[in-house]
Amino acid sequence: MSAESVAHRWMACFNQADLEGLLSLYAEDATHYSPKLKVRQPETNGLIFGKQALRLWWADAFLRLPKLHYRLTSVTPCQERVFIEYVRENPGDPDMLVAEVFELNHGLIQASRVYHG
Repeated sequence: MSAESVAHRWMACFNQADLEGLLSLYAEDATHYSPKLKVRQPETNGLIFGKQALRLWWADAFLRLPKLHYRLTSVTPCQERVFIEYVRENPGDPDMLVAEVFELNHGLIQASRVYHG
């Protein structure tokens, strides 16, 4: 799967709360960094490791925020990396501009990093 395809598939899975589809895009030993993780799970310092940790993180998010939606605004792919920008939309919260980078290894996300203000 191309870097651009991974980005579009990731966005579709996230917006459909398709946890298994989302996880299928990640390597077993993938890492994920997010400022939201740092706030909700301070013991992680914002960084989690492996699919099981990703599963727990996103399952919780889908339960807590059932109307959360990401609106994709930009995809910048390279061979082994893709940079996406999107707007985080959740009723009752102000919209948030987000950038995320996926580092790919053999078509799977090996590392992801989220950036926002």
